[in-house]
Amino acid sequence: MHILIVRNNSNPQAIDSSLLLMSYLNSMGVSTSMVDSSDLGNDRQRATIRQQLAEPVDLAIVLGGDGTVLHTVHLLEKQCPPILPINFGRMGFLTNSDEKGIIPLAASALAGELHEDRRSMLSVEVICEDAPASDDEGEMPSEEFGVNCSGLEGVRQFTALNEAALTRGAMGRIIEFSLQIDGTQVFKERGDGLVVATATGSTAYALSSGGPLVSPQHNGLVAVPIAPHTLRARAIVTEPSDVLEVRQDDQEAFRDATLFIDGELMVFPSPVRRLILKRADAAITLLRPGADNFYEAIAQKFFG
Repeated sequence: MHILIVRNNSNPQAIDSSLLLMSYLNSMGVSTSMVDSSDLGNDRQRATIRQQLAEPVDLAIVLGGDGTVLHTVHLLEKQCPPILPINFGRMGFLTNSDEKGIIPLAASALAGELHEDRRSMLSVEVICEDAPASDDEGEMPSEEFGVNCSGLEGVRQFTALNEAALTRGAMGRIIEFSLQIDGTQVFKERGDGLVVATATGSTAYALSSGGPLVSPQHNGLVAVPIAPHTLRARAIVTEPSDVLEVRQDDQEAFRDATLFIDGELMVFPSPVRRLILKRADAAITLLRPGADNFYEAIAQKFFG
């Protein structure tokens, strides 16, 4: 068994706990690797870490906050091992409390005694302006798509645990966008943009944009306009099988939109014009000491 420990290396307590945890796991005969959260800032860095991992990861233990969990999900999205998140961050909505100690939690994980909390993910396909036509076999030729200006050539399909956000660009001008669901145009609006979130992401950017709190057991998506320039805008909760298409048709350069996926800037060689969004085939498993009580969590964290 190989366990990956991902620690928030800006938190001294997380660093101390990571060393204690590695010592314990090694004493149990478990193979381990250690990664700092600061080394997972973009996909090029994550690709380097993936190449350095000597063995497939059977379990990831995250010592950090929700952001560190998101980085870990994207690091391991091709493997999708269970993740045991322990809070060494701020909000910690995705994480477990460490009040009972990290060693008992790790021991319970090794013994298979923790509850499995399955979370749906979001699939995002990006279509840019002047995208080249497909070849004779229907495959798109390689394009210089990237992530954080240092991404991977040819990448235009992404997954997210929280959300995809199409927002106004560097010029700061509002954008015009439309939303279709299963081929039906639902609205066309002007504003700062649109967030499409999973149920997990409903407590993040989508919530800050006025969206609803959605139980993580819901497998559909949430579409929330950001600062819309209208009094009629509403958030929409979709069915699990729905396919959403977001279009940004304004051709004026000063109204170019910017795409963020789980808070990371996506950089492309030409303007983003369309997004195709749906529930991803893959899911993430978070390990819990007991069944997750979503309503108790929101009562404590949002309503005091």
